[in-house]
Amino acid sequence: VHIVESGGGLVQAGGSLRLSCAASRRFSVNVMAWYRQAPGKQREVVATITSRDSPNYVDSVKGRFTISRDNAKNTVYLQMNSLKPEDTAVYSCMWRDNWADYWGRGTQVTVSS
Repeated sequence: VHIVESGGGLVQAGGSLRLSCAASRRFSVNVMAWYRQAPGKQREVVATITSRDSPNYVDSVKGRFTISRDNAKNTVYLQMNSLKPEDTAVYSCMWRDNWADYWGRGTQVTVSS
């Protein structure tokens, strides 16, 4: 399974971006998640969504980010609004089934002040 992220870029503070993460084929997924890693910092989980569409968010993005999924397109999204400079990071997505975690290579998000 190949996982590919897209939608990153440069945006001014207060702006919005929508990240997409597509899998190369349909498979039974338990959890899909977005992570981010800023320079010099550890990778952190930003948002998760389960097979029952139960989303969870790290406190720093609650009310600003929304994770969603489109099963027909084998895609998970991360809508990011009211972006802040501290949201600057490489964003990666992860799909988990019963046997393994599958990662994309990431997409850069840069928020200018």
